[in-house]
Amino acid sequence: MRVRKPAVAGYFYESDREELLQQLDWAMKHELGAKALQLPKLGADVLGGVAPHAGYMYSGPVATWIYSALAGFGKPDVFVVVGPNHYGIGAPVAVMKSGVWETPLGRVEIDEELAERIMSRYKEIEDDAHAFSKEHSVEVQIPFIQYYFGDVKIVPIVMWRQTLSMSRELGRAIAAAIKEYGKKVYVVASSDFNHYEPHDVTVRKDDIAISKILKLDEAGLFEAASKFDISICGIGPIASLITAAKELGYNNVALLKHATSGDTSGYRDETVGYASIIFYS
Repeated sequence: MRVRKPAVAGYFYESDREELLQQLDWAMKHELGAKALQLPKLGADVLGGVAPHAGYMYSGPVATWIYSALAGFGKPDVFVVVGPNHYGIGAPVAVMKSGVWETPLGRVEIDEELAERIMSRYKEIEDDAHAFSKEHSVEVQIPFIQYYFGDVKIVPIVMWRQTLSMSRELGRAIAAAIKEYGKKVYVVASSDFNHYEPHDVTVRKDDIAISKILKLDEAGLFEAASKFDISICGIGPIASLITAAKELGYNNVALLKHATSGDTSGYRDETVGYASIIFYS
């Protein structure tokens, strides 16, 4: 069995189980956090959302919003977590089709059946465990999933080739697989927003990008990122989520929380933007 060991425990988040649980509690109760393990339902049903993936001390409070909101809709069978591949290791679009992921909170199993269904719908995706070896974008979501939902399965996907067409193809494949699968699936697009600019610039640029996401406009998101030089690391995963949402009829999008690393760290000269955004019907 393939075991994916944590790459960023002790760096992005605490490596000790009890300290990690305390850190997750801290994030939820933080002044920028959701302050509840479960938020009231926004609509009838939910597909998933966008979550940030920086060190918990920076983005953890913002991340609690999407997970607290999803918890309001109940526990899924599987989380599909799509993140960017920051290191360019492995396949352009990679899935880890089988095995387990380990964190200080224990192991989560990969849902082979759903991974297989996504692969059968999208020929470009490769089963490539190596692509995940250093990557944090999916990894930092797993302790949140364990904290909020306990024992659920995952399908981890990373993209280093983040074009509009590839994002749409992946989104359609995920939607088709979910329809066929017939179980409760949440999809999380792991992404930070604008990078390493002053707080006010990051807020302004993020607002432009978020406005496109709220309109379910994946093409507009790519255009805005290019035109206004908005450095969204997970633009492909977000576009895939938008595409899947439209295919599956989740036509409502709400911004739950937006902040920058300047809000959590106090250092506002070079900031990264974070947002929790939910897709529901």
